Amino acid sequence: MAVVVASGTALSTGATTKTADLITGQYQFGGKGVYTVIAKGSATGMNISFSVGGVALVNDLAIPFTGTAGTISVRDNVIASQLMNGGRVEMFLRNTSGGAVTTDYQVWFEPSR
Repeated sequence: MAVVVASGTALSTGATTKTADLITGQYQFGGKGVYTVIAKGSATGMNISFSVGGVALVNDLAIPFTGTAGTISVRDNVIASQLMNGGRVEMFLRNTSGGAVTTDYQVWFEPSR
């Protein structure tokens, strides 16, 4: 069963800025398992970086899904889903546009057996 490691709704990121690490607390260090990143921006121009144990699953790539806040779907908005060995879990959002953009996101972790 998957555990939600991090989530946010309508996280606003100012023009040409980068967020702090969005994975904090008890899930900052994870074990071996499948990590799934789901994200949707309110407009084009939002990039995402996600890594586990120093290995990037997504490295500053554009979030291809846009729409209104609160409509994120695991079926439609998966950015990456991969079995990883574990380590420090990090995620950053970077706004490349000229205005503020909001993002909905979730990170799931399912331990491997």
